[in-house]
Amino acid sequence: MNHLAHVFLAPDSPEARVGSILGDFTRGVEVSALPGLVQLGIRHHRAVDSYTDQHPEVLASKAVFSRDRRRFAGVALDILYDHYLLRHWQRFSQTDRDIFIDRIYTELQCYEHLMPEKMARVTRRMVEHDWFGAYRDLTSIGYALDRVAGRIRFANRFTGMIEEIRTNDQELESRFLSFFPDLQSFAGDIE
Repeated sequence: MNHLAHVFLAPDSPEARVGSILGDFTRGVEVSALPGLVQLGIRHHRAVDSYTDQHPEVLASKAVFSRDRRRFAGVALDILYDHYLLRHWQRFSQTDRDIFIDRIYTELQCYEHLMPEKMARVTRRMVEHDWFGAYRDLTSIGYALDRVAGRIRFANRFTGMIEEIRTNDQELESRFLSFFPDLQSFAGDIE
C-alpha cells in the first residue's frame, strides 16, 4: 500500500496516521522512543503491508505484468491502489475525499516534529505538490512510477510501466475492488 491508503486505513488519530506513513521511514529511527500512537501507526503499516503482499487478488494482479516488469509490480500496485481508492472513494468512505486529503495534509504539517528528517522532506513535497490529488489521474500515476524507476540504481525495465497498467486497467481495477474491502476489514481489526 502507498501513503494515501495507509493513512486512510490507519487508526483514527493524527499521530497514528503519521506513524502509518513513518512505517516507510523507520531506518535509523528508535521506534520505541516514539509516542504510543505513532508506534501503533507503524505496527498498523507493517500489518497492512504484510496482509496486502499475501492476498490472492494482489498476487494475481502482479502476475498480470510482463516478466520484464513483474519484479516491480508490487511497487506499481502500491501507487496504483491509491488511484483506485480515489476513483472509488464513495464505496469505502462516507467522508468527503477532498476534506479527508486536506485534513491529512494539515496533520502532516502540524505533526512534522514526530518525523525523521527524510520523512519530513517527503511529506513537505507531498503537501506542496498535492500528491494525493494528483493520484486521481492515471497519467500522474505514470509520472510517479517513472520517478520511482529513475531512483532504481540498477538497469531495469520499470520506466513506462503505466502502459501495462493502461492495457490491464479493467482487470487490475476489478481485482482491487475485490481485494480492498478485505483489507479494510482486516485493517479495522488491527490492535
